[in-house]
Amino acid sequence: MQRACLERGLIIEKGGREGSVLRFLPPIIISFEEIDFALRVMREAVISTAGPMEPQLTKENMLAEWKQHFIHTGPGGADSFEASMNKVTHTLKQIFEQADAPYSGMDPKVLASLISQQQMGETPLPLDTVIEQTGDLIGRNSILVQHPHCIAHLHTPPMLPAVVAEAFITALNQSMDSWDQASAATYVEQKVVDWLAEQYELGGGSDGIFTSGATQSNLMGLLIARDNAVKKISGESVQKQGLPSYADKLRIVCSGKTHFTVQKSASLLGLGESSVVCVGTKENGAIEVTEVQETVAALKAEGLIPFAVVGTAGTTDHGAIDDLAALADIAEIEDLWFHVDAAYGGALVLSRHKSRLKGIERADSLSVDFHKLFFQPISCGAVLLKDGLNFNYLLHHADYLNREDDVLPNLVDKSIATTRRFDALKVLMTMQNVGPQALGNMVDHLINQAQQVADIVGHRPEFELLADPALSTVLFRYVGMACEGINTCQFNRQLRLEALVKGDAVLGETTVNGKAALKFTILNPCLEMAHFEQLLDNISQLADSMSGQISAS
Repeated sequence: MQRACLERGLIIEKGGREGSVLRFLPPIIISFEEIDFALRVMREAVISTAGPMEPQLTKENMLAEWKQHFIHTGPGGADSFEASMNKVTHTLKQIFEQADAPYSGMDPKVLASLISQQQMGETPLPLDTVIEQTGDLIGRNSILVQHPHCIAHLHTPPMLPAVVAEAFITALNQSMDSWDQASAATYVEQKVVDWLAEQYELGGGSDGIFTSGATQSNLMGLLIARDNAVKKISGESVQKQGLPSYADKLRIVCSGKTHFTVQKSASLLGLGESSVVCVGTKENGAIEVTEVQETVAALKAEGLIPFAVVGTAGTTDHGAIDDLAALADIAEIEDLWFHVDAAYGGALVLSRHKSRLKGIERADSLSVDFHKLFFQPISCGAVLLKDGLNFNYLLHHADYLNREDDVLPNLVDKSIATTRRFDALKVLMTMQNVGPQALGNMVDHLINQAQQVADIVGHRPEFELLADPALSTVLFRYVGMACEGINTCQFNRQLRLEALVKGDAVLGETTVNGKAALKFTILNPCLEMAHFEQLLDNISQLADSMSGQISAS
């Protein structure tokens, strides 16, 4: 600044700490023209040193600029929304119609690098440009769950009415905690919950709430089970007083195939993972009921306090369904809370296989995931209680949200989450468009198809079937000539990874009786047997190519 002023004929001094102050010392007599000159020179010096100032927007201009980023009520208020949604639809349509693989095959390191280089708004772009760039980089390099060879996880292709519902959900942006943030939405969620409880025959006093999925649902079910047990044992309120002195003696009984979120929930509940006691399973992955009886008796004999037993309707790998009726009998005799994780197999309630869920109607709490065999977009789940009054263990009033004297319903009273999405709309619109009978038929079809795929796998010499399907998963491994002389488990793990990163297939991986296994999780009811034949051929060919590479190295 000092040098720039000097070059323009004005002398100024530096002062202050480390020269942080510039001083202009005018003569005793100075004209207005000389003052104007000094100010003009200093302005020019600032611009030459720091660059020109950005033009300042007027308040009116700022408001006009901001308005383009929002949806507005009134005539013409949603024109930009309509145009942008049309652009998004066109972009996604191209991605889906041009896709020839479940993943693009871009090297993961390259993809990570490209995304890390993305700007975070340093130079704002038109929304159409942002949509196009998102489609090219993110859309085309996403895992496409609609592709026939995307078959790894309990990760379904979403149904069209549910995708349409998502547009309503995001644009309306209802917050499901209080009625004054979700007027119609509050009643929709209650309607869907009541319908669901009726399907599972939980009884007139039942109730429920939507969740992000089984992780949250299992946590809520076991939290309520813990608080209920403590109240019965000692009359204490965990919500008000914290864990009781005997908390380290509380135990949850489940199978070794139960979802890991039971242990995770125990940890979050302050009981520790060691409070979860796992019993053995049958060859098909279902719980050994006799071991449950013996374990509960042994725990009590040790002075410990079993308070809950968890049954599973559809284990993640085998799809096994526990004997829920037998577990309900044990829970009733031993005065245990009976929680059922039906995240995977809960949709059987709509199918001709409903009888396999016998006993689920006796559950004290029940987890259901709609983003699995109900074909809903992630995330969408619910937890149901046989006695809806037990949601009071979660109740807390806030003067600004859910006052005690409110006459309109506030769903936050039943949830551990405050702000929640209007996910119930997806289920409502799907049922209204597709219907429960068609959904049940799809579930039946997938169960039958899994049996057929397993039969094909079992008759191909290069594959070994590792378990008979119980729901819609097929567990197998490659044992062909390509892995001769190589660790079979290691080869199958590498085979899955190669198929993924090359974009050939998205396969599941797990362990079955100590063996690394590949897994088909069949959740797309539109697939035909020819798709599976082609997929198995591709896996076999990829294995052969890997054999050549390994030999060469």
